[in-house]
Amino acid sequence: MLPPLPDALSTSPIADALRPLLPDLSVGAVLGFATGFALKKIGRLALLALGLLFITVQVLAYFDLLTVNWPRVQALADPLLRQGGEVGGAWVGQVLTANLPFVGAFTAGLLVGLRARG
Repeated sequence: MLPPLPDALSTSPIADALRPLLPDLSVGAVLGFATGFALKKIGRLALLALGLLFITVQVLAYFDLLTVNWPRVQALADPLLRQGGEVGGAWVGQVLTANLPFVGAFTAGLLVGLRARG
């Protein structure tokens, strides 16, 4: 009987260097995926709430119970949305990756979680 052939990856210096990091990388990827998936679900709920609010306002306006100055609403919302997207995105990124030794794996998992179906 022939002895088993050595696995090329198990004897490489790269594999030996990465072996101690695997627990952190796997935990980071799993936590990143879970966070991305949760953010996706929360975003959907927020959009649902915003849509329901818009429908409610439009129904009230249809029955002449409410009058909405939509150009004024847009003028007020545009700067907040523009600035909020830039500042808010940077803030969320800082909060989610603070004190993480596995930011790269977390970020990769986060992106996969945001793209996951479900």
